[in-house]
Amino acid sequence: MPALLTIDDLHISYGAREVLKGISIRLDEGEIVTVLGANGAGKSTLLQAVCGLIPIAGGRVTYAGAVLNKVPAYDIVVKGISLSPEGRRVFPTHSVEENLNLGAFTRRKHADEIVRAKERVHSLFPILKERSRQLAGTLSGGEQQMLAIGRALMSNPRVLLLDEPSLGLAPILVKQIFEIIREINAQGTSILLVEQNAHKSLNIASRGYVLENGRIAAEGPAAMLKSDEKIQEAYLGGTALKKKKE
Repeated sequence: MPALLTIDDLHISYGAREVLKGISIRLDEGEIVTVLGANGAGKSTLLQAVCGLIPIAGGRVTYAGAVLNKVPAYDIVVKGISLSPEGRRVFPTHSVEENLNLGAFTRRKHADEIVRAKERVHSLFPILKERSRQLAGTLSGGEQQMLAIGRALMSNPRVLLLDEPSLGLAPILVKQIFEIIREINAQGTSILLVEQNAHKSLNIASRGYVLENGRIAAEGPAAMLKSDEKIQEAYLGGTALKKKKE
């Protein structure tokens, strides 16, 4: 069966600097696939390219059989791919309710669908219902992360791209976020997860890729990556990826 999302030999450049150097990744229907890597490895650039936020220099991105290279970001959301960005990027002077409504811009002519999407978000994140009239900028970091994910879900995506959802959160909130990610997947949403917390991401993913300097340094089933000595030393121990000493 063809993959739901295929990234094939992807090249991305910022001016003369090549950031991604021939990346190939696949996401099958119903999967959670994680992308690991140190800061500057190109993880966020990868997600932004899939979303149409930055131009593709070479290779292609294919979703449900259609090539997305020249598709505007707006239409990529309409087709079924949504991004929860690194740093949350909520609209701080808008209420929680308004932030969620902005996430539903592709459905603004279908009020009943917006109501159902919001009910789903509230069931996953009950605190957002309680805080519906509160300004997003006054939420805690964990609540803002929940809002960012909830906003991305308002378009009812078939593929959810998550960029560092645990960044800067207390351990108890990290545990909660990853439980919710697993639940979103169980509800039928395929997830491409960019994350520095290798322990948590490999525990919920079926497969993973490791990016280093814009290239795939390792890939395979999550269980295999967890047992790989280099991966353990590099990410499960928190240091940079390096060759084993002789």
